[in-house]
Amino acid sequence: MPETELPRPTDAELEILKVLWRRGPSTVREVFETFGESKTTGYTTVLKLMQIMAEKGLVVRDESERAHRYEPAAPEDETQRRLVGDLLRKAFDGSAKKLVMQALSTERASAEELSEIRRMLDELEGKGRP
Repeated sequence: MPETELPRPTDAELEILKVLWRRGPSTVREVFETFGESKTTGYTTVLKLMQIMAEKGLVVRDESERAHRYEPAAPEDETQRRLVGDLLRKAFDGSAKKLVMQALSTERASAEELSEIRRMLDELEGKGRP
């Protein structure tokens, strides 16, 4: 499914996707157990969310075994790009500068992160991009 056709995941769906990106293909039980005591979400809620996510196309369900395995339909970086693009258009009128400035003023970046950002900016400038 092309990335433009995938719906924006809800916060709860995004938490499940994060587990699947870290663990790889997983059963509902495995996802539920990963949440452990940090979440108050019950097993049946996780099951229902994952079923809905399969219907929406956010995850792919492998039904070849008794315990169905789910995996993300799109890679993490692709989903992040879609979400950031959405935010960029909706909240920052398409201004990457405003988005970056707000991000850096909201959360303190480490020296390593700032160095990586500088390197990426240098690469972009070298390619003739604005």
